[in-house]
Amino acid sequence: MSSLQLICKRGSRFITVPSIWNTYSVRNKYYYVNKEENLSTLDELGNSWFLLEIFRGLGIGISHLFREPATINYPFEKGPLSPRFRGEHALRRYPSGEERCIACKLCEAICPAQAITIEAETRNGSRRTTRYDIDMTKCIYCGFCQEACPVDAIVEGPNFEFSTETHEEMLYNKEKLLNNGDKWESEIASNIYADHLYR
Repeated sequence: MSSLQLICKRGSRFITVPSIWNTYSVRNKYYYVNKEENLSTLDELGNSWFLLEIFRGLGIGISHLFREPATINYPFEKGPLSPRFRGEHALRRYPSGEERCIACKLCEAICPAQAITIEAETRNGSRRTTRYDIDMTKCIYCGFCQEACPVDAIVEGPNFEFSTETHEEMLYNKEKLLNNGDKWESEIASNIYADHLYR
């Protein structure tokens, strides 16, 4: 049967369409490129009779007993961190002690979680922030604020151990961010220098 006749009529004649079975069989012809392997080879019979796979697996497991473990004793030992690691936020200062932030509000504008709030005023002929708040419970650590900042004022530092017990402790103000910057400045500066070719 090469074609089917539909039951519904169009005028006085039947509509003929190609058979679905013929179309399916033409489109799904697979050709084997490699020759088929004989399933009852001597190697496979030896493996199944003497359980060689089980002994190989046991050998691998026993060999790991005599190797140096891959785990570290976390509170006392810490693994390496990438220079691009995005941890706790910090506001940086210039070597003269003046804060870097110029209150351009690019970080506030680009933050997808809307976690940053900035208020600014003119001080000594330049704009400076009077309020710089980050709600760390909203932050998604995307790093957009760090990328948007033209003076590298706001950065995500190397610290990842800042868990707290209350929500209020995760609301960072300007003083807290500047203290973080002072505490981690040496590591932050070395990370920025290590990554400067890719920015």
